[in-house]
Amino acid sequence: MKLRNWLVIGAVVGLGWWWLHRVPEAPAAAQGASVQCPPPPRVAAGDVPLQSPVPGDFAEIRLAPATLQPLAGFSLDARVLSREDYAMGREADLSPTDLALGWGRMRDDAVLSRLSISQSNRWYHYRWQGEPPIPVKEIVRSSANMHMIPASPEAATQLARVREGDRVQIDGWLVEADAPDGWRWRSSLTREDTGAGACELVWVEKIAAN
Repeated sequence: MKLRNWLVIGAVVGLGWWWLHRVPEAPAAAQGASVQCPPPPRVAAGDVPLQSPVPGDFAEIRLAPATLQPLAGFSLDARVLSREDYAMGREADLSPTDLALGWGRMRDDAVLSRLSISQSNRWYHYRWQGEPPIPVKEIVRSSANMHMIPASPEAATQLARVREGDRVQIDGWLVEADAPDGWRWRSSLTREDTGAGACELVWVEKIAAN
């Protein structure tokens, strides 16, 4: 094999290693803004995701790409079904990573072994052969694709370490992003929906993998 071919292969391998191990950046605060958020109530280990009211004194989060309006506190204990990173598109300026997450029976190996799970274009897809391993309605309410917005460099580093199969504890806020030109990106506020608009947009204060 020619030296040039080896160099091309080495460059591709190096790029792949960088992509898998890169640390996504937390979006910068808007000029003159400081970002301080109270922690939300934490979910108990093994419970379904916990959504809580926003305190009356919680101000908006002013970031360079957009301003975030908190919609609800959010805490969940879940299994990572899949991970997809993004570098292109306006959404990636806020959220560089999507995690497909499962809780309840969507954490069980016996269920997941019968599902084909993938992500693309900020969506989460699942398929099966024959009969589904659990009722489809249970799959819907026990899993979701979530857009992660790291709240700090520390949260970005924690997010970079998360891999498929990990069990994670995530604490933060469900938000709506609004930009001056009218662009908007809003989180779902229910675990019962599916299709367009069903993903959670999460301002991640803390994420820890077990």
